[in-house]
Parts: sequence; structure tokens; C-alpha cells
Amino acid sequence: MQERLPAAVVDLLARVGELSQAREQRICLVGGAVRDLFLGRTNLDLDLVAEGDALGLAADIAKGGKLSVSVDEGGQGRVRLHRRFGTAKFRWEGLTIDLAMARSESYERPGALPAVQPGVIEDDLRRRDFSINAMAVFLTPSSFGQLLDPHGGKEDVDRKIVRILHEGSFIDDATRMLRAVRYEQRLGFRLENGTERSLRENIPMLDTISGSRLRRELELILNEAYPERMLQRTQGLGMMRQFAPCITIDEWLIDKFVEARRRTLSGPLVYMLLLIYRLEEGDIERLIERLDVTGQWAKAMRQISRLKNALPYLGGEDIAPSAIYRLLQPYFTESIVAGALACESETDCSNIEMYLNQLRYVNPVLDGTDLQRLGVAPGPSVGRMLDTLRDAKLDGQVNTTEEEEALVRRLLGGN
Repeated sequence: MQERLPAAVVDLLARVGELSQAREQRICLVGGAVRDLFLGRTNLDLDLVAEGDALGLAADIAKGGKLSVSVDEGGQGRVRLHRRFGTAKFRWEGLTIDLAMARSESYERPGALPAVQPGVIEDDLRRRDFSINAMAVFLTPSSFGQLLDPHGGKEDVDRKIVRILHEGSFIDDATRMLRAVRYEQRLGFRLENGTERSLRENIPMLDTISGSRLRRELELILNEAYPERMLQRTQGLGMMRQFAPCITIDEWLIDKFVEARRRTLSGPLVYMLLLIYRLEEGDIERLIERLDVTGQWAKAMRQISRLKNALPYLGGEDIAPSAIYRLLQPYFTESIVAGALACESETDCSNIEMYLNQLRYVNPVLDGTDLQRLGVAPGPSVGRMLDTLRDAKLDGQVNTTEEEEALVRRLLGGN
């Protein structure tokens, strides 16, 4: 640990361990950060697990001044306590550190969220998804830096395999199937033979998972560096067919993902919109419902069909810039970016690029106050006049403040 983490971070963890030992609590660094220590990967997303009262330990850290932090009950301070979940979050020198109470868990039924109870570190590791994430490093001074690896995670890291901890793992929580693929592809590992067999056998268990949880796992995939690799593997294993049968991961889609990154236009919502770009409107609605998509993502997904229908109107080489602006302005930027990546017409693509790079940033110099000074009545008339000025500026009819004012006077019937 001392070799892989910055010295300041190791010192921080040691000070936390001292406070924990004074309270007679064992505390460990757990999960992905431990895995990445063995892989030589930088991971400063640190998760700590303490036996017993984690909130009390967090308060002692704050009161003791060890980290120069203060307690904030769910606010924006540098130690945030979440009493409902028995967790705390630290902010320190640009790092975010999560502290949780060690717990055990049980599942009332497949797909349900687990019921949790206080436990010891070993219980907490037993509830993890894969062996490579079920390792811990002790932080208390008497055992600082010692590895706790009851499930053979270090050996699996060396073998470069992703392995579940027990045969019922995917039955308890089928979202682990998607996480298995995510870790496999991100780390360049492979699914252990028994794990892959269990995954394939239990794919129908994905139907026990709520749409919002499936959507969250899909979003995590789309946030990865190369999400198309994970999506392709998901499809090959048969998972995509179970929860999103309308989506096909093919060469066209992979090329679009790669092109998005090449042009620095990538992002999770852009990827999602490319995933659904070729779908019919009804299939998009069914997917929104299945994944319980809400907010901007749902609105953007619904925009794609309308945007595809609008793109042919961009095809004229002599189309006015103002017309391009009015056609594209109602859509989210991510929707327009997806359209730019997916469109087949060179002219359409060129006009979309013009909107993204230039037209959307054009605004008149005059504002609402200026217009009222010139005699425009307050209310909707101001907005309409601003739109007219923008159109004129986009089309090169006005360029200066004086020209804008002259146009306003002319439209109002003045000189």
C-alpha cells in the first residue's frame, strides 16, 4: 500500500486507523481500491469499513482535528454524516473517502434489495459481488497494511479472472451480471468458467430487477472508456436480449461510438442516443418504460425520432443559417450530437456541425431592456423581437449594435 498510494494518503489512512484503534474498532480499506493496488492502477476512490459505530468514528475524526474537518449533517461540509445508512463521506485534499459500518446482508427474494445488519469485516467481504472486490487491508496500527483475503481475490487478480463468491450470487442480485462484464472488459480479465456458466443459466433473473436498477447499471457501462466492448459482450452472453431485445450491437454502432470519441463528442447520454437511434418510436417508448428512464434522458430519447424526421429539411445547400438554428434549437445538444454522428447525408452533417460549432452561440447585442428603450412593448413582443434580431444576425443582415437598433426601429415603423 505504501508503494502504490501517495505518501499523504497513506498518512491519512494511518491517522484514521489510530483513531479507530483508540475506539477498539477494526477498520479496513476495502473493495476496488485494494484490487487496483495489486494491478498497479491509480484509484483514489477510497472505501473504508469499520466494525461498530462508524458514525461515532467519523465524529471523532472531525472533533479530534486529525483531518482538519468538521461534521455536517448531510450538507456540504467536509464530513457528511448519513445516519439513515450508517455512513459518512469525507472530503480531504481533493479526495472523497466513504466510511461505512461493517454489515452482513440477506435477500428476502431474488432481485430485492438486501436486508442488512451490523457485522464484522469478514461479513462485509462475504456480501461483495466478486472475489477481486472482496479483499481488505487493515488500517489499525497493530496490523496496518495486512491483507485480509478470505475469498482468494489476490489469486484471481493474478489469474485475471472475475469470479462470484457463491453459486446463488446472480440469483440474489442479477445486476451483478452486468457488473461482471463491466469489470471483465475494463480490466482485460475473463469470466471464470463457473461464473460464466452461472451467468448464462440465470439470465432470466434479470426480469427480477427493477427498471431503475438496470438503467443505473447501463449508465455505468456507458460511462466507461470503451462501452461498446461491454455492450458487445453483454449481447454475446444473451443479456441484452433479455432486458433490451430491440437493441443490436453491430459494426455500425461500434463505429459510431469510436467516431464519437475521436471527435470528442462522447458522453453517456450521447452513447445512449446512438444505441436507440435506429429504433422505431414504439420500441423507444417500451425501452424507456422498461428501464424507468426519467428526466432529461427520457426527453432526449423521445426527441430522436422527431430529430430524424427533421434532418431531411437540412439538406438544401442554400438553407439559411437562421432556418438551421430554428430547426435544431429545440433539441438537447446531446440529441443533436447523436444526429451529427448518425446522419448519412454530407450536407446534413455539415449543417449540423455549423449549428454545434457556430450558430447556437450567436445572440443579438441588444437585450430586453434595450428593446423596451427603443419602444418595444414589454411581454412576448420582446422575445419575438429578440428572435428576429438573432435570425438577422445569423443570416448576416446585421452585424453591429447600430444595425440592430436600425432594424428594430424599422420594424416598429420608425425611421
